[in-house]
Amino acid sequence: MTTTLRPGTGCSAGPFRVGILGAGRIAGKMAMTLRQMDGVQAYGIASRCPDRAREFAEKNGITKAYGSYEEMTDDDSLDLIYVATPHSLHFPHVKACLEHGRAVLCEKSFMLNAREAAEAIRISEEKGVFLAEAIWSRYLPFSRTVRDLIDCGRIGHVRSITADLSYPVLYKERVHRPELGGGALLDLGVYLINFALMMFGDDFSEIVSTCALSESGVDLQESIGMKWPDGKMASLSASVLCASDRRAIIRGDGGYIVLDNVNNPLKAEIYSSAHVPEETLHAPEQITGFEYQVRACIDAIAAGKVEPDCMPHSESLRVMKTMDGLRQEWGVSFPGEDMTFSGAEASFRGETE
Repeated sequence: MTTTLRPGTGCSAGPFRVGILGAGRIAGKMAMTLRQMDGVQAYGIASRCPDRAREFAEKNGITKAYGSYEEMTDDDSLDLIYVATPHSLHFPHVKACLEHGRAVLCEKSFMLNAREAAEAIRISEEKGVFLAEAIWSRYLPFSRTVRDLIDCGRIGHVRSITADLSYPVLYKERVHRPELGGGALLDLGVYLINFALMMFGDDFSEIVSTCALSESGVDLQESIGMKWPDGKMASLSASVLCASDRRAIIRGDGGYIVLDNVNNPLKAEIYSSAHVPEETLHAPEQITGFEYQVRACIDAIAAGKVEPDCMPHSESLRVMKTMDGLRQEWGVSFPGEDMTFSGAEASFRGETE
């Protein structure tokens, strides 16, 4: 969708100014990325605690520390606000940004559920204000390279994918607390689902799963199986209890491709069907990998779009509906959340509305 953006959401004279809302670890990674990008300025940081914002600004070379989130959303000098707060706060923070005419790049998972995602998208499109999900794997050029290998028949007719993404991170507050949207799915499983859709398309027809729950009711680890109408299948697993090799393997009748990291693949090893190594491809040199999503936002905003080409609103909503359906089957809900997720069942079963 292309539309004219409201004043205050386009590129200003001079460097493209980015504000970071939230001062956690992921915000630090984004700040480091912005500092090394040409034509981009890590301009501002906002935190619930003004002292923390000032400390973050000093540590990360950021120009301005805001005294509140509201002060940031009121600042007309910003070209983009990167929302890096816990899942449960994404919707109110994104909504506030959009209603003030601020373009937004929101960390994954996009929202807590599909209902929030649909409402955020509605506001973005009605107001003509840019909104994107910061699921960085969608923006990586090497992800497109891998998809091109599939499309050109490099390993023959592709039949299946296996992928695992696991880290022992249960100690982190945002992971184990239901009120913060905790659990493995929204933190890690979202990458696996996005990977499968990138490689095989979004028209999956079946999905089955199982998970282990914590005493507080969040999902600790899960196994997800997806099937496409032509018989392709994906076997995905995520856990916050243990470490894994993070590899993904794409299998065809003419060979297979091994990716070193499903989250941010830097190397693709191509093997024949006889398990003979044939070729190894490497990703372009990165700052952190986050630069590609920032650049996609800059390009889309300059073109007057409200969404990036790499991750349109329809895909963010599709993934949220899919995760809603999984959580509905597992009985996982968050405090104050209505479990009758709008549209979840259709997308959960791979249908389109």
